[in-house]
Amino acid sequence: MSTFKAYFLEGLDHILDINGYDHILFVLALAVIYLMRDWRKVLILITAFTIGHSITLALSTLDYVKINPELIEFLIPVTIFITAFANLFKKERDLKSTGKMQLNYIFALLFGLIHGLGFSNYLKAILGKNSSIVMELLAFNVGLEVGQIIIVLVFLVLSFIFIDLFGMKRRDWVLIVSSAIAGIAVTIMMETKFW
Repeated sequence: MSTFKAYFLEGLDHILDINGYDHILFVLALAVIYLMRDWRKVLILITAFTIGHSITLALSTLDYVKINPELIEFLIPVTIFITAFANLFKKERDLKSTGKMQLNYIFALLFGLIHGLGFSNYLKAILGKNSSIVMELLAFNVGLEVGQIIIVLVFLVLSFIFIDLFGMKRRDWVLIVSSAIAGIAVTIMMETKFW
């Protein structure tokens, strides 16, 4: 159980580490279109992201998939930018409609695959040559999931404060936050370009 706890804490620390803000930005880009009352949808969304990155995290950590790490470091901010940029075109009625939100679930799952490849180098470094990594992978992913839930919960509280208490229009909130995230993503893309 101490191994599980150690890797759980590694996953939790990894996602909550401010130096890993690229993954935090992606989670926020996914969550910005939701309100506190949508917490179930957000939980499903975050779990879709976890499933996506768990698949490639396992495949890459076990050396079944090998992709240029520089390419992955570039693609991560691309996924952030695409998700945030797509938010800019959501109309107010789309934000209230459940049918139009499905694109975010697809983004979460597919882009989670790319983010998992980014996590894998970190996990490989801490695993070393351990022959059995199933428990470690599970614990690390559970830690990441809990960390993402904490991030989203804090963000939903901020959304509640600005939209429900201060009366900010939901569309304005989405535009401001998504624009900021997209801008940061472009900066990261320029810093991580590999050509």
